[in-house]
Amino acid sequence: MAEPKAYTTPDITVTYDVKRCIHAAECVRRLPQVFDTNQRPWIQPANAGANEIAETIQHCPTGALQYTRHDGGSAEPIPAETTIQVRPNGPLFVRGNVKVTDANGAVLSDSTRAALCRCGQSENKPFCDNTHRKIGFKG
Repeated sequence: MAEPKAYTTPDITVTYDVKRCIHAAECVRRLPQVFDTNQRPWIQPANAGANEIAETIQHCPTGALQYTRHDGGSAEPIPAETTIQVRPNGPLFVRGNVKVTDANGAVLSDSTRAALCRCGQSENKPFCDNTHRKIGFKG
């Protein structure tokens, strides 16, 4: 699978991991001048300030989008508590100090956000890949 792609300005680097994205589109709705799927590349961090980009990325429920600040701005805060939101007929959205490991203890993800498969059919387990939509998962 592809490695995350990085998009850099002097103030911020945005990374995008296509394997983790389920197209929740929070980024597109919140900051379309930066996240525009009709453009190539579709992420244009020069089109907004680092604060605005960071806040938008923090709303990505899957962790597919991450950022690193170069301007002295704060890193993404780690929530004080971990929460799990069950999405109707969809994944589990997890927020907090989220470390996902495989059966051997290898770290698959260490971030503040993840969308975990609930239907059992994802090709990217334990992460959701939207297979629940294709198979008509109800739960």
